[in-house]
Amino acid sequence: MNYIGSKKSLLSFIEETISGYVDLSGGVFCDLFSGTGVVANHFSTRCATVLSNDLEYYSYVLRRGMSGADKPCDKIIARLNALPLKEGFITQMYSEGSNRLYFSKENGMQIDTIRTELGVLKSTGEITENDFFYILAALIEASDRVANTASVYGAFLKSLKKTALKPLVLVDPSNAPVLNHKIYIGDSNTLIHGLKGDVLYLDPPYNQRQYGANYHLLNTIARYEPFEPKGITGLNDYNKSEYSTSRVKTVFEELIKASDFKYIFLSYNDEGLMSSTEIEQIMSGYGSYESHIKEYKKFKAQVETPSSTVKEHIHVLRKA
Repeated sequence: MNYIGSKKSLLSFIEETISGYVDLSGGVFCDLFSGTGVVANHFSTRCATVLSNDLEYYSYVLRRGMSGADKPCDKIIARLNALPLKEGFITQMYSEGSNRLYFSKENGMQIDTIRTELGVLKSTGEITENDFFYILAALIEASDRVANTASVYGAFLKSLKKTALKPLVLVDPSNAPVLNHKIYIGDSNTLIHGLKGDVLYLDPPYNQRQYGANYHLLNTIARYEPFEPKGITGLNDYNKSEYSTSRVKTVFEELIKASDFKYIFLSYNDEGLMSSTEIEQIMSGYGSYESHIKEYKKFKAQVETPSSTVKEHIHVLRKA
């Protein structure tokens, strides 16, 4: 998925930095702001236990999907792809023919049809809860592939782009079950009081953009609970992270102070709300501090916009 702040292209840099300080082969790794789960999934094969958390429900679904299904789901997925299409909430509120052009009408109907049937299969016991999340994660990814947006859902395009005209097809992720993965959904500063381990990896929001607003439609598909959409973008009520507000330094220090981990690694670029100097001042008050820097291409929502570069800092704290 195209995702603001995704660390997929920086996984080698992150792993090299962390492995320079600690051997994780028998350790506990916590990804506290997990997003689409690429970092948690990467480290699941490199340590004994992975803990992952995020405030957003779509993130919870994607991470539950990584844990695999209880049985092969290829036949069920084929059946879902072949169902006769029916209109529902996504078609009526977010698809071609409505006031919001997030999907073609056919793809909106496909989302409605599959999501509705998924709920039925779960309620009748034909699929388990693990199977349900496994297939729902696949539906979120399939929906994102054909969304008529510039990668985020804060707005839709005025006409259907080429990828949005392609039919939505549910694809079996064929994920190997990640058995050592403990998955949470909640506020990071509250959750931290009940966690402990070897490495705490932090990748909080950098700026004032709220993920709950930018990816609201993924939550709508995941929860599939009708509501009255607000405004031209069709927002529902959404979570607001204090890491995207003027309180960021306060909540960040509270998190560092409360954490019970040997090492803390913070990914944060040089365009964030907190400066590198401010981060160093906060983290240095709780142990031994160092930092590592890598330049990389900046995320651009519009594909045709030339990419600029930005510096990613990994701030390292060995807690006293």
